[in-house]
Amino acid sequence: MNRLISEFISTFILIFAGTGAIIINDTSGGAITHSGIALTFGLVVFAMIQTFGHVSGAHMNAAVSIAAVAWGKLERRFLVGYICSQLAGALVASLLLKSLFPHHPTLGGTQPSGTEYQSLVLEFFLTFILMISVIGCVNAPGAANLIGPAIGAVIGLEAMFAGPICGASMNPVRSIAPAVVSGNMTSLWIYIVGPIAGALVAVMVAPFVFTPASKTNS
Repeated sequence: MNRLISEFISTFILIFAGTGAIIINDTSGGAITHSGIALTFGLVVFAMIQTFGHVSGAHMNAAVSIAAVAWGKLERRFLVGYICSQLAGALVASLLLKSLFPHHPTLGGTQPSGTEYQSLVLEFFLTFILMISVIGCVNAPGAANLIGPAIGAVIGLEAMFAGPICGASMNPVRSIAPAVVSGNMTSLWIYIVGPIAGALVAVMVAPFVFTPASKTNS
C-alpha cells in the first residue's frame, strides 16, 4: 500500500506543480515563461524522485511503469495499482487546479502545435531518451544518488526544446488528467501511444548498451 500512496502523492505533486506552472504562466501574462515551465517540470521530478524513489521508484508515469515491468524492475502484479494511483493523483491535481482556475481552457494539457505526426514522433523519442536515461542511471555503479538530478535534468532539457511543438509530455497520465478534467481531449491518443512505445523500445535497446544490474523490484 505504501507504494501506491507514494505514486498517488508524487504524481499529484508533479501535475499540480507542472501543469500549474503552465496555467499560471497563461493567466499572469507570461510571468513564468517557457523556460520557467521546463525548469518547474525538471525540478519537481528531481524532488519527487529524491523524496519517494526509495518507496515506489517514483515513476509518476504509466509509460515508465509499463516499461519497468518489461525491464524486470517492477512485478507485474503491481502494474495496475501503480497506474490507477498515478491516474488518481493526476486527476485530483487537475480537479484542484480547475477549482482555482475555472476558466482556463486546457488546464495545462498537451496538444500538438504542429502536425500530429510531429508530436507522435517527438513523444516517442523524448520518452525513449527518458527511459534509456533511467536505465543507464540504474545500471551505473554508485549512481543511485544521481538518479533524481539526472532524470530531472532530462525532463527539463526535453521540455525546453520540444515543449513548444508537442508539449513534451512523455507521460500518459500527465496528459490524460488535464484533458479529461478540461474536456479538451484533442489528439490525446498521441500522448498515450507515443510515450508507451518509446519507453518499451528503450527497454529493448538497453541490453545492447548496458551491463544489466542485479534485478530488484522498484
